[in-house]
Amino acid sequence: MSKLKNHSGAKKRFKATGSGLKMRSANRSHILSKHTTKKKRQARGTSNLEGANLKVVNKLLEA
Repeated sequence: MSKLKNHSGAKKRFKATGSGLKMRSANRSHILSKHTTKKKRQARGTSNLEGANLKVVNKLLEA
């Protein structure tokens, strides 16, 4: 049986930290003129994965 592979899309989008995983905020790539300044400012930087999402992404990355 062949080796299981990690999910290549998840590898590109999530980084492991000491306590979990971090991800980039959504809605920051293009067509930003229609978003309010507040929405763009709050989407800056990274955030941590929590709860059920963390379990799902961990499964994708551990294979």
